[in-house]
Amino acid sequence: MLTRRHIRVKVMQSLYSIAQTQSENIEKEEKFLLFSIDKMYDLFLINLQLLVEIKKQAADLIEKSQKKHLATSEEKNPNTKFVNNTLLVLLEKNLQLKDEIDNKRLNCWELDDEYVSILWKEIKESDLYTTYMSTKVSTFKEDRDFILDVFKEIIAPNDKLYEYIEDKKLTWVDDLPLVNTSIIKMLRKIKSSHDETMSLPKLYKDVEDKKFARDIFRKTTLNASEFSKEIDGKTPNWDQDRIAELDKAIIKMAICEFVKFPSIPVKVTINEYLEIAKEYSTPKSSIFINGILDKISKEYLESGKLNKVGRGLM
Repeated sequence: MLTRRHIRVKVMQSLYSIAQTQSENIEKEEKFLLFSIDKMYDLFLINLQLLVEIKKQAADLIEKSQKKHLATSEEKNPNTKFVNNTLLVLLEKNLQLKDEIDNKRLNCWELDDEYVSILWKEIKESDLYTTYMSTKVSTFKEDRDFILDVFKEIIAPNDKLYEYIEDKKLTWVDDLPLVNTSIIKMLRKIKSSHDETMSLPKLYKDVEDKKFARDIFRKTTLNASEFSKEIDGKTPNWDQDRIAELDKAIIKMAICEFVKFPSIPVKVTINEYLEIAKEYSTPKSSIFINGILDKISKEYLESGKLNKVGRGLM
């Protein structure tokens, strides 16, 4: 589920938090970083389960309408296309999702079903839903595309849901864009041939990625003073106090990768942190950071300080 960029963002946020709080307890901060990354997976699971709960509520309302004493012909014979959506059915039957939700006791939507109702109401009133329900049959691709559009246009940007998630766990607010992107990627990959045994994405791709999270945090933190000195002199019009803390964290992490991570190419490091700066820092930060990292990488190359192994890594 997590990419290296996601991991870099989480570490950057932790380094920024440390700078703000002046915390010197590295062990504690590292544990909190790894804990907050683990909790991202909980957010992934509950947002995935939310789709299932919306389907369940829709089905429950249909059943109740059919049992009315004076049910209309439309209520007796409703269009069940939404509740029979093949993608939603696959998610509802998914064994791993059921186990994860049960074992972690994550089905918050049973208690907070008003948010399910809010979203179901928005979906029903949307043009997406009207168009989708204009027929009673569809292909798997149409079902999947509809759910993707609903998630992107109605669920992910919902303000009430955002407020709920913020109240539930403060760190989730920063994680939400990453989690929503992961859900969209997962939904796109689901095929009609999948069944209830379909595997959900893992939090870390492999043990190396988890090790990378710990290493980039620890090595940047332990060498922060040394990396700060490297920044001096590279910004003739700025002193360190005027550089945004977020930009400092990004630059230090990049320097750390230059000298402490032999297998990561310099170009990859620079490109990754420039993209992160564009998304999380000020509009001009990426240009500023690019200038500093370009100077430092060239100096390291000339002095032999770049610690890279393998072909094409410079």
